[in-house]
Amino acid sequence: MALRTIIAITTFLLPQLTSSQQRTGPSPRPLLDEGMGYEHVERFIHVLEQVRSHHPDSDKLSYERLINHALEGMLNSLDNFSGFYHPETYSFISEEKREPALRGLGITLGKSHDRIKVTAVHSGSAADEANILAGDSILEVKGHPTSKLTLAEILEKLQGPVGEQVLLTLYRASTRESYEASILRRVVKNSAVPTAQFLDGRLSTKLKTGYLYLSEFTAASHREIEAALDDLEDRGMEALLLDLRGNPGGLLTAAVSILGEFLPPSTEVVFTRGRNPEHTSPAMKTPERKRRNRSYPVAVLLDRDSASASELVAGALQDLARATIVGETSYGKGSVQRVMPMGNAALKLTIATYHTPSGRTPQESGIIPDVEVSISDEDRANLRRQRRRDSLTPDQRQILDSWVDPVVSRALQAVSKQ
Repeated sequence: MALRTIIAITTFLLPQLTSSQQRTGPSPRPLLDEGMGYEHVERFIHVLEQVRSHHPDSDKLSYERLINHALEGMLNSLDNFSGFYHPETYSFISEEKREPALRGLGITLGKSHDRIKVTAVHSGSAADEANILAGDSILEVKGHPTSKLTLAEILEKLQGPVGEQVLLTLYRASTRESYEASILRRVVKNSAVPTAQFLDGRLSTKLKTGYLYLSEFTAASHREIEAALDDLEDRGMEALLLDLRGNPGGLLTAAVSILGEFLPPSTEVVFTRGRNPEHTSPAMKTPERKRRNRSYPVAVLLDRDSASASELVAGALQDLARATIVGETSYGKGSVQRVMPMGNAALKLTIATYHTPSGRTPQESGIIPDVEVSISDEDRANLRRQRRRDSLTPDQRQILDSWVDPVVSRALQAVSKQ
């Protein structure tokens, strides 16, 4: 019955995909092997049946398991952001990031070059306090090598009750070293804008400069940014540093709304281009109305972990000469993914690339800052400590008080010249 179902689905699906493209407008650019799909699907079914007939481990031979893993491998071979999510994995998908998120630990996971990687660390979380960084690869979970586990199995081992210790072994490419981290699972209360304040007097500047750190682009981000800007302006802010360092991105709609705080109404800020014409969209515009005119100098702070929506915000403000970009070249994620639910599983497929007003995409190349700043490992560590200052010991705070953030320092120089 299951094999007949596979054949029936295949027979139904290939024509439907073609007719769907015809219904939505011009067809995408043809592929070199157009029309050969049935031949290769027949080969897949033959291999599937050979595996089921001859492999000795019968516990691993259900149609559901084999096909799920085949689909997972197919999607992983395309790019670092496409994927097939099993039923066990799909429940962990974050609406903002469309990647498996483990809120109790404070990390979001992704797969890159057959490795499970931390794609984001939430500010103030247990993972943040354990000094886990975005980009670190997870080698072991509770002593189990991840190379022998599927993403679904890894997520199953990472979930559990609040108060449980989770032991991870990770690898950091920048140091070429592995390390262990014990994380206490706990309830995390996230704020997209964990810091909104004036810079202290140690950093001399002619302008009264506000500092706003945005950790991610969520449904609440625009509302929180708007309230923070209002408060700083009411207290006399004359310039702003918008810190997007470590921000992995999130909702595109939130990014466009936030751009509306700094740009004129109905400004074109981002559009998409895809192989399929239906995935090439007209430009998205900032809201038609804005409450306040925010015309003061702005600098946007980036680092190598600023990705996706962060890059679109920085790129649009840079293209339109509204802000100076300071820091490191950003991560380089300018691709668009669509999540397609399939019962209790889902397909996440890259369908297009994002482009800033000038037509460039951050995909792979990132956003190159106007003012490049070299950031040391010590600076990165101090920035992480700064963002969880309330949890530091008095001695740790004293050490931090003598540190001057080099990116903030250069950004202050930049806004004073605008």
